[in-house]
Amino acid sequence: MEKPKNIFAIVGPKGGVGKSTISANLAIALSELGKKVIAVDLDLGTSNLHAIFGIREYKYTLDDFVFNRVRNLSDIVLDTEINNLGIICGGDVPGIANMAYQKKLKLIRHLSKLDCDLVLLDLAPGASYNVVDFSIIAQRGLLVTTPEVPSLLNVYSFIKATVFRRLTFYFKHNKCVELLELLEKAKDFDNYPHLNTMEGLLGKAREINSDMADSARKILSGLKPFVVINRVFTKSDAGAGEVIQKLMRQYLSIDSGVIMTIREDKAVKNAIARMKPIMIDAPRSMFSRDIKQIAATLFK
Repeated sequence: MEKPKNIFAIVGPKGGVGKSTISANLAIALSELGKKVIAVDLDLGTSNLHAIFGIREYKYTLDDFVFNRVRNLSDIVLDTEINNLGIICGGDVPGIANMAYQKKLKLIRHLSKLDCDLVLLDLAPGASYNVVDFSIIAQRGLLVTTPEVPSLLNVYSFIKATVFRRLTFYFKHNKCVELLELLEKAKDFDNYPHLNTMEGLLGKAREINSDMADSARKILSGLKPFVVINRVFTKSDAGAGEVIQKLMRQYLSIDSGVIMTIREDKAVKNAIARMKPIMIDAPRSMFSRDIKQIAATLFK
């Protein structure tokens, strides 16, 4: 699958972690760095990115493009009051989240051709194929979690789903049927416990096709998950990323990654109540300062 160079994806594997708030304000922070940004609400069926920007009225949504009522994706970009920042409002048609593969490829092509420096995708919660696929094609993906264990485990599960999906694409492209069958077995922990870790899986894969197994390992070595822990109260909350890093090392053989935090800030609720992004409503707040740091880190 083509990997455009100008697409970032924001993912919240568990709902209610502040993903859309982070997406909206990160888009503003990136625009303040001089980037021309278009934020796209891909939380299909339950979109709310426009509300965070205080946008109440709009003519077109992503539905109009997906269902061919509008020919070009660029025609539905809505200007905001913020310099260098546009938005594409999400759709609300039930079932659109299960977008057909060809429609998905068409959307990816149009996203990569938008007239901007950076497209920022606000993806739906969960780990559906659509969400995983859009995160895979992105140049960078940010995984948003809170310090609670269920949310952390959901992030790990999403990273694992992404790894398996990426390997599935790779083995399918190279017509390695036996390795595809091995991937399926690895999902059945009870009957195939020796495939419970990536080391075990790749070790078995080498017995089948050593070249493909070594190539797969090289693909995984390039993965650098970027995890943002939101609503951090304490030092122990800030250290929650170590849980994810340990799981990635132990089970997925992923050693590298970026963990950043956003402190709990009452200013967020105040901004949401006023239907304003906190970067505009309270630019000196802890939340805004943390968002600016994340934006700067993305371009280091």
